[in-house]
Amino acid sequence: MAGHTVTRAQLAEAVYHQVGLSRNESAELVESVIAEISQALERGDVVKISSFGSFAIRHKGQRVGRNPKTGKEVPISPRRVLVFRASHTLKHQINGIQNRYAAASTAGSAAPERSRTVEAASE
Repeated sequence: MAGHTVTRAQLAEAVYHQVGLSRNESAELVESVIAEISQALERGDVVKISSFGSFAIRHKGQRVGRNPKTGKEVPISPRRVLVFRASHTLKHQINGIQNRYAAASTAGSAAPERSRTVEAASE
């Protein structure tokens, strides 16, 4: 399940090759984008990136946890956690699913056929 980790340096290198900025400008651009996202999340804003996903802060209240070794109950203090929700586009891209309607239109039909399951009524 472990895969390749993408680093800031690799993102900057990709910007350098695809956009044509200098390496220093590419690195500054990547740092600027990451800083802006981080600052927005610190303020409690939701960050939505089209066709990628949304980052948000969720507030978790205080709760009681349990020490797995001793079984003793321990209070867990309230905190803020970062959550990411992937867009449908990203989910489909990761799973290799093409847009069914786009695939159907290239095949010449207006919409894909939908299969229906018909259950026999029991008497």
